[in-house]
Amino acid sequence: MQPVVIFDMDGVLVESFAAHLDAWKAMAAAEGLPFDASRFVAVFGRTSREVIGSLWQERHYTDADVAVLDDRRAAAYREIINARFPVMPGARELIVSLSHERFALALGSSGPRENAELVLEKLGWRRLFGVVVTGQDVHRGKPDPEVFLTAAARLGIAPSHCAVIEDAPAGIAAANAAGMVSIGLVSSGRTRELLSGARLVVDSLQELSPASIRQLIASAPKQLL
Repeated sequence: MQPVVIFDMDGVLVESFAAHLDAWKAMAAAEGLPFDASRFVAVFGRTSREVIGSLWQERHYTDADVAVLDDRRAAAYREIINARFPVMPGARELIVSLSHERFALALGSSGPRENAELVLEKLGWRRLFGVVVTGQDVHRGKPDPEVFLTAAARLGIAPSHCAVIEDAPAGIAAANAAGMVSIGLVSSGRTRELLSGARLVVDSLQELSPASIRQLIASAPKQLL
């Protein structure tokens, strides 16, 4: 069966921490809200509702309020990365080499589809991704495995033939729960210790190759399969 690599987006294909930080700052400034960068760092990677609840807990925002703020924040983020795209080192090269070695590729992100499509467009290899699954396609976010299981199902390939590259503990937990090989990538704010639940942890995508990923999938313990 064809092997699959499912990429997370933020912190894996795009070094997005600074862009997200700037986008949240811009949205807060536009709304006249105070912004504490240290508190944002502590909750980065959680859902927008959780971030908003942490930064401005005294405001008691409704779901509709959160949706409006999040749309404005996401628009600011896309504007930032469209002007200055911070691609992760080795991302383009790994995508191309995996495609050449007949891996199926998918994106599995909790972010909005507009963000995912922009990132893949800026990478220049959108056509190599057979499936794109975003937060709008699932009911439950990571650490629930739904996003990754949905990607595998749409490709028609069993989870045991899939590897997931993630930079967040919740994503690693989701990949493990899906029965897939988890690869942790150290990125801004993500240490090896935080990613210790992954089958393999790397400091750069440049450490990975089609051969090494194929071997990880082939040698996965039976409990992962």
